[in-house]
Amino acid sequence: MGAPLSADFQNGQVSFWRNTAGDLPARPPLEGDLQVDVAIVGAGYTGLWTAYYLKKARPDLRIAVLEARHVGFGASGRNGGWLSGELGGSRERYAAESSRDAVIRMQRAVVDSIDEVTDVAAAEGIDAGITRNGLLYTALTESQRGRLAKTVEYKRSWGYSEEDFRLLTEDEIRSRITVSGVRAMAFSPHGARIHPFALVTGLADAVERLGVRIHERTPVLAIEPRTARTPHGVVSADYVLRATEGFTAGLPGARRQWLPMNSVMIATEPLSERTWQRIGWDGFELLGTQGHAFLYAQRTADGRIAIGGRGNPYRFGSRTDVDATARPGDVDALWSSLTAMFPDVRGSAVAHAWCGALGVARDWCATVRLDHRSGIGIAGGYAGHGLAMANLAGRALRDLVLRRDSDLTSLPCVGRAVRSWEPEPLRWIGVQALYALYRRADHNERHRPDTSRLARVADAISGR
Repeated sequence: MGAPLSADFQNGQVSFWRNTAGDLPARPPLEGDLQVDVAIVGAGYTGLWTAYYLKKARPDLRIAVLEARHVGFGASGRNGGWLSGELGGSRERYAAESSRDAVIRMQRAVVDSIDEVTDVAAAEGIDAGITRNGLLYTALTESQRGRLAKTVEYKRSWGYSEEDFRLLTEDEIRSRITVSGVRAMAFSPHGARIHPFALVTGLADAVERLGVRIHERTPVLAIEPRTARTPHGVVSADYVLRATEGFTAGLPGARRQWLPMNSVMIATEPLSERTWQRIGWDGFELLGTQGHAFLYAQRTADGRIAIGGRGNPYRFGSRTDVDATARPGDVDALWSSLTAMFPDVRGSAVAHAWCGALGVARDWCATVRLDHRSGIGIAGGYAGHGLAMANLAGRALRDLVLRRDSDLTSLPCVGRAVRSWEPEPLRWIGVQALYALYRRADHNERHRPDTSRLARVADAISGR
């Protein structure tokens, strides 16, 4: 049975977050050639944070942000609203390129970015609905319970304390949230629920107040040394910084650099007070699962549940969506997962569905890099953990542009090379096989206490 849809159901149109953000200014496109100090390609979190920190550090800098559609059109306006201290990528891989201590320092820097985002939002009057009550990870099978316990041990081995990440007692679980069939749950205080579109548009307003120019409806056709070419004119700059994340593959020469991994989300109608009394979730913690096909959710400020997962993970040729429309089968799958965890939600309906692309490097590790000779800089590859990492990347790019040696510029994610993904059709075959294996592994683990061998095969294919 498919997901019930509300009478005013909407699919696409960027996201539920966009539709609840109210009227937004329409910024003019570029009109003719332009000379600036710094040109930033992409008006999402990475680009806007970079512009913000550069302008705060050097008010005299001439900065222009070039955006193909509008502010927050990409992942910054479509994500799950997880401002978390989660570190995407392999700690071992980062450490192999730097050191164990450097990775632990980067983890702390990501956690500190939660404070940084919160503080800037308060200082700039950005009402992004930030609620800092942490992150819950739920195990729904015996195999997930075992993996969750190992995850706690693993994070402890990389510098986390018991206060940073711990298993909850049964009484603690019951006092926080009612998830059907829960076998175990872990908690980290390093998480905050946000309204992602409100954050990105508020940040855009803040950088404009500082004197940064934002040109919407200005797609960049090519990035060359100290040059960004658009249909409306050529932008010349000392530095051209690429902050395009999941849309990077559309640029010449970058098709295989970061894979645009697709994720799908749905938001329910506002749930009744009686339903919330049964579910709990009064702390508005972020909620994730331990399944191989990862699910992420939040309780929204207006009393809905917004939940997401990978859905159709990859489109052939690194194509991205145009209007964020989700496939009906992906909507049904998310509804099935949601109602399995929260049976009381079955009396509600899906009010909105959408999809979007996030950037994934071949080794699943983020990268921040700047070549002073060409003036070209890049940041991205956050693999789904971009809210805090984008802020960190923006501050690191600031220091690189200003030639500052800082704690940020010595982090393991800075200056690293990006390995290319395989050419088509190998790329498409590999990603489809990867998630087919993960989904099958989750199915098999309903009836076994250990992790499926299929998941181990998928991990080997993914290169995580």
